Amino acid sequence: MYRGKALKLLKSLSIEVGDRVKIEKAGRVYEGILMPRTELGDPNHFVVKLASGYNVGIRISKGVKISKVEGGKMPRLGLPPLEIKRDPAKPDVTIMGTGGTVACRVDYRTGAVYPAFTAQEIYSAVPELANLANIKVVEVCNVFSENMTPQLWVRIGRAIARELNAGADGVVVAHGTDTMGYTAAALSFMLKDLFRPVVLVGSQRSSDRPSSDAALNLIGAVAVAGKSDIAEVCVVMHGSTEDDFCLIHRGTKVRKCHTSRRDTFQTINDIPLGMVRGTELKLFREDYNRRKPKGRVKVEGKFEPRVALLKVTPGMPSSVIRGVLKAGDKGIVLEGTGLGHVPESLFDGIKLAVSRGVPVVMTSQCLWGRVDMKVYSTGRDLLRLGVIPGGDMLPEVAWAKLMWSLGKTKDLEEVSELMQENLAGEITPRSRPDVFLKPTFALTP
Repeated sequence: MYRGKALKLLKSLSIEVGDRVKIEKAGRVYEGILMPRTELGDPNHFVVKLASGYNVGIRISKGVKISKVEGGKMPRLGLPPLEIKRDPAKPDVTIMGTGGTVACRVDYRTGAVYPAFTAQEIYSAVPELANLANIKVVEVCNVFSENMTPQLWVRIGRAIARELNAGADGVVVAHGTDTMGYTAAALSFMLKDLFRPVVLVGSQRSSDRPSSDAALNLIGAVAVAGKSDIAEVCVVMHGSTEDDFCLIHRGTKVRKCHTSRRDTFQTINDIPLGMVRGTELKLFREDYNRRKPKGRVKVEGKFEPRVALLKVTPGMPSSVIRGVLKAGDKGIVLEGTGLGHVPESLFDGIKLAVSRGVPVVMTSQCLWGRVDMKVYSTGRDLLRLGVIPGGDMLPEVAWAKLMWSLGKTKDLEEVSELMQENLAGEITPRSRPDVFLKPTFALTP
């Protein structure tokens, strides 16, 4: 919505969004409906829908005059009559909203964009879903993904368990992309005895943009949730810059690697589970948990939120770790250099943490490859100090896993055993030579 200079001017003239206005600027006159703005839009522009149906942005500058022609109403999304009856031949898929608006609908009369919160709105936004599944929509929370918390992870996990235990054939979690990998990892450790698919999905570009990836991603996610035999937490997002296919990433091996590209999500240190082209699935591997006709999901949702994730830098002092300990953190994950190293200036801090029973887990900033702390003397010294090697876990995955592990036990030996055990595909048995940057596995159907 409007803010700053624009909002102040509108209030002084008693003009509200939806009113018909006239704006005069540089000898030209624009008349139309005052449209809403995005929250992060430039505050120094008005958006007006002209009689032609096009929206125009008009910059507030010296000499611009705006006046109300007549009052109006805030643009609302009108849905066409739509009745979708449950088809017993189709799978039942629950779509859970967490605040990410992967499913939105554009009202081309007003130009407004609205998130879809009901099954009717979902079907209206992406009609292809009606041919794939019977859709149920549940809103679990409504936050920007950067505001996601371990407490919300647990709320989402419990909602997933309820739906699957009540008979849903699969669950899709609509999530903002920024922290989707964190939530996917947390759910992977939290949901036990999973017997049906749990698919996280989002969009890099909103539904009102011609280049939006929202519809294809959602169609792919629902196809995986309803049709696949994968009984794991996974992420389904664009697999290329084109609108041709989505990749199915294991929830503990995926990372957002680009700020804006539609194929931002990549499987790290492994290959994806498979792909979705249209609604057709192709799996690349056999080592995944299979769907079962019956089961009961349990939620092990106790997390220790006071865990620090520290990026190691040259000359990093032990005062950083002492500060973390003073703040009351109960665990530390280090993004070490190379094979899992830190400068000697950090040794005293690590020694202090371990002596207090605070586990210190080593991962690598390199992302690809794995830590190997027996190659060089620094790594061997760190092992002697009690540092726990994290294999080829992504730092954020190790962070979520350490919070979950500390929720189960505070015993240092038991935590070490849990962190080095492959629980949800987070640690691969060997490093593949064909997955660095540009994987050589086939993506063709």
